[in-house]
Amino acid sequence: MSELRVNAATGLGLPLAWLCLQVAAIVVGAGDEHLRVTAPHASYICPEGANVSMECISEGSLLQAHDHLRQVWLFTEHQNEHCRAKVHPRAGTDHSSTITYGFKGSTFFLTLQNVTRADQGRYCCFGLDIEGGEHQHRVMQKPHSHVLLTITPRHNRSSKCAVLDQKPSEGTVAAGLATAGCIMGIISLPLILLLVYKQRQMAQSSRRAHEMVRMDSEAQGHENPVYLGDGPQSKPRTVSQILTRQSSETGRHLLSDPGTPLSPPGQGDVFFPAHEPIPESPDFMQV
Repeated sequence: MSELRVNAATGLGLPLAWLCLQVAAIVVGAGDEHLRVTAPHASYICPEGANVSMECISEGSLLQAHDHLRQVWLFTEHQNEHCRAKVHPRAGTDHSSTITYGFKGSTFFLTLQNVTRADQGRYCCFGLDIEGGEHQHRVMQKPHSHVLLTITPRHNRSSKCAVLDQKPSEGTVAAGLATAGCIMGIISLPLILLLVYKQRQMAQSSRRAHEMVRMDSEAQGHENPVYLGDGPQSKPRTVSQILTRQSSETGRHLLSDPGTPLSPPGQGDVFFPAHEPIPESPDFMQV
């Protein structure tokens, strides 16, 4: 039976594992159908006067073949707020000339030179899927991500920036959860089969016990007609049958052999012993 359970678990585990891989592929592949933007690093920590290059990555595809992609950076000085529309980094400041935009393949970056406390804030990177020409265009997709820039006082003339890695994307988390759930299902499959097997065994034992009780009841009812209540009743016997000596099934007489004190009298004699007549009382005679 254990071999049967192992074979059943293996037979069900392989299709379940294949299904899990398909679900994970669908979850991951769903993100590839559309344009998305991610940031490799969540935060940059730079001392004053350092140069920093922040980057984002655009992945996926445009909705139509004739659309074109445009990368845009926006800024807000509050790290816990969304970027403001049409507010670009260092816009309207004297440091506007020390900012550089660029891209390399699917990566587009923003470089700031000689950062100050005014540069600290939230930087949002957008990937715009634009349909149409320069004069008439429509934004079809605008996924975005963001990075945080923190400026610290400069110590020991250090000009290096530290970075904090980005958390996994939503698609990666969803795929991981789906895969983990499937793995837990595969691991729990033998236990589930064992519980089902135990439940069936208990049900069969219960049915067997009920069947034995029923058979035992029927057997007792046949041996003792009173058990069922509808059994055959004993037939009444006449006085002559009662007085006549009957033989048992074993061949022995029901009454004692002749000549014993318990033997019935011979032919013509009365079974009950004779008694002397009792004289009637004078009182009863008067009544």
